[in-house]
Formats: sequence, C-alpha cells, structure tokens
Amino acid sequence: IHSSHQVQGTIFPAPNFNPVMDAQMLGGALQGFGCDKDMLIDILTQRCNAQRLMITEAYQSMYGRDLIGELKEKLSDHFKDVMVGLMYPPPSYDAHELWHAMKGAGTEENCLIDILASRTNGEIFQMREAYYLQYNSNLQEDIYSETSGHFRDTLMNLVQGTREEGYADPAMAAQDAMVLWEACQQKTGEHKTMLQMILCNKSYQQLWLVFQEFQNISGQDLVDAINECYDGYFQELLVAIVLCVRDKPAYFAYRLYNAIHDFGFHNKTVIRILIARSEIDLMTIRKRYKERYGKSLFHDIK
Repeated sequence: IHSSHQVQGTIFPAPNFNPVMDAQMLGGALQGFGCDKDMLIDILTQRCNAQRLMITEAYQSMYGRDLIGELKEKLSDHFKDVMVGLMYPPPSYDAHELWHAMKGAGTEENCLIDILASRTNGEIFQMREAYYLQYNSNLQEDIYSETSGHFRDTLMNLVQGTREEGYADPAMAAQDAMVLWEACQQKTGEHKTMLQMILCNKSYQQLWLVFQEFQNISGQDLVDAINECYDGYFQELLVAIVLCVRDKPAYFAYRLYNAIHDFGFHNKTVIRILIARSEIDLMTIRKRYKERYGKSLFHDIK
C-alpha cells in the first residue's frame, strides 16, 4: 500500500481567489449568442471545488440565476458534462453519476463498479445523503432494484460503507486467504457470499495481508484466480475491489487506459474519473499511467 503522502491531485485552491470577479467573468462568457469556452475552461479548471461553489453563490447573488443551470443551457455534449460535473461537490457528483447510470433503459454497471469499489466509508456515507437530497430516492433501494445476483449482493454490501478501518490481524489473514482459495475452487453460492463478505468488510490493511497469504497458499495472484473462477459483472467488481486495495491510483490508470483504448473512446468514464479524482490522486494516477503504459495520460487523451 503506497503511503498517502505520495498521493496527490492536480487541482489546488487558486491563490488570490476572488469569487465575485470570477462570477463576473463567467457571466460575460455566458452572455450573448456565442459562448467564450476558453474563458470557462480557464476559470473553472483553475479553481478547486470549494472555490467553484463560492463562485456559484456569487453568481446567484449577482445575476439571480443558477450557474449550473446556465452551463447546462448554454453548452452541449461532453463539454457540458465536464463543466457541469466540475460544479458539483464530490458527494453530489458521485450521486449524480450513479443516478444517471441507473435511470433510463439499461444500467451502466461500469459506473457502479468504479464508484462503489473505490470510495471510502466516509465518501459512501456522504454520497448516500447527497443522493437522497438530490433525487429524493434511496441509493440502496435503487441499486437493489437495478441489479441482481451476487453482483447485487456485493454492491449492497459496499454501499453500506461499513468496511473495517485500520486494523490488521496476521493470524486471521491466513484464515481469510483459505476461505478465498476455497471460494475460487468451489464456486457455490455460499462461497461467493463468503468471498464478497471478506472483500467488502475487511480493512485495506487486513486485505493487504490476506492477498499475500493467498499468493503463498495458492501460488497464484488473487486477481488471476478470480478471473479464472468467475465471470460477468460479479467478477469485474471483485477484481476492482482487489485492485483498489492494492493501489487505487493504479486501478484508475487501468480504467482510464481501457476507456481510452477499448472500441472507441468512452467519454463518460474518462470524464468521471478525471473530475472525481482531480483533488484526490489524479497526479498519482498520471504517474501510474505513464509507468504502466509507456505513454502519458496527457498524450493519450489528446
């Protein structure tokens, strides 16, 4: 597990920040028929999320209009998605993404996997609250009605946000590793349940030990074992959890690589990850991307 001081974002609070001036500049950029997109980019990507919320307040009191509403109205397509996405506080953005992944025809399972496999207990708690406030709907109930099987069971476990924190017990790790190993041999419903219980409830520190023990017992990497034994979204979700425990920025680098290179460019995934991780670990994600794939994330997106 990489120590946290190495992990950093790409967006920081702007020095000498003046929300009133920014609101005024944005007002100018959004007026008239044309829209000064460069100005929007210059301002909104150079301010941290907390500062953007202050700009929204200043905009409201200055023009009596909602800045998010204006952006939605004046912009279109993916550019709109980016600019509007930047304006939500992180828990609201996660809630927004989950809501859109579930409503309408079909469910975007990858979005559910990305978000729920990677967020901390605190982030999950706040996201559930934001979801309820924004959509007057219960996130757990919506996930339950939109998914099924062991994939659903695992998501339901994750969305409770009850993972243990901090604590590691080497003796217990050997036992958990045996259970995981058996679950990969037997594949019964009961074994699948035990597999997800361990991966969703044990602390990251504990799982770090469990994965090492698993390697010792089976001579195999847990990700390879899961890929061999299971399939579908259940398998993808379990793998995502394991990768996030090992190295969260590397997990997002891997997701970005796939989103950029699999059958066309998956705009939604790229936008979601860049916005959601911009103040957490995007700089580290860039580093992992370069180490793993040889080209910079900057180059591939360009």
